[in-house]
Amino acid sequence: MAFVRCRRDPCGVICLVLTYFSVFYADYVVVQYVLIPAYSDSVWCSLHGSVFNLILLLLLACHAKAVCSDPGMVPLPETAMDFSDLRSQSTRMNERGCEGWTVCSRCETYRPPRAHHCRVCQRCVRRMDHHCPWINNCVGELNQKYFIQFLFYTGVASLYSLVLVVSSWVWRIRNERGGDAGREAEEEESPSKHLIVGHYIILLVESVLFGVFVVVIFYDQLVSIVTDETPIEQMKNRLMKKDRGSSSSSPSSPQMPHPPTHTRKPKLALLREVFGRGSVFFWLLPLHSSPPAARRTSHTSPLPE
Repeated sequence: MAFVRCRRDPCGVICLVLTYFSVFYADYVVVQYVLIPAYSDSVWCSLHGSVFNLILLLLLACHAKAVCSDPGMVPLPETAMDFSDLRSQSTRMNERGCEGWTVCSRCETYRPPRAHHCRVCQRCVRRMDHHCPWINNCVGELNQKYFIQFLFYTGVASLYSLVLVVSSWVWRIRNERGGDAGREAEEEESPSKHLIVGHYIILLVESVLFGVFVVVIFYDQLVSIVTDETPIEQMKNRLMKKDRGSSSSSPSSPQMPHPPTHTRKPKLALLREVFGRGSVFFWLLPLHSSPPAARRTSHTSPLPE
């Protein structure tokens, strides 16, 4: 399934390559040009190197899980459906307790409440948040946890590398002002200094850009979880409110229906639905967490009688 997505979205493939290149480049610069020159004679070299590589390992693990995991795709029917018959059976579906289930005209299948169609994956995804090219996959009900973990560790790695580069740069400036090396040695080392400064600048720009980018998306993800409203649902509700406002101003136009609502749960319960019901410590690990019973029951699609 991941291979099929790669073929359908070349932009996602480019973003995947850029992500892994940025991670390995940051690791190379931090180890080769930051830690070894500045902390080679200290235990801090091994300590910072181990912690930074552990963060990158968790980042790559969460990213791989977000890429390869099923976001919650609605299974396709084995046989084609008769849409005229399905539309006439909408009242029967509501009587059977299947309120909110709809029929996707593109997938030609039933989809549960809060499921939306992705044009890139060409499938309906349960509680779809958006399609992210950086993981070349949809962010949905079953892989949102890994996507948020990937954002978290990317932000931590960006901040950590930023602190290491700045501290190493300050250490180099102090050593140069100390005048321990002679003029000839400085002239011999001048090309390597330009190279080091170039790597520092590139890594600083990369850390700032990726850090700010993931912090904004991380905040949006948490807000969508605690408000129990995906960005697609927010946009649809705003459009429906705007249409109701315009229709109420004209008395001749029919009254617009209210947007479908769902029961709001406590914020902690909503977070546990995404990250699992275990300890908060396990929320930071890319481990599989079984969905609550309420979500498991909503995965089965109704069958027409």
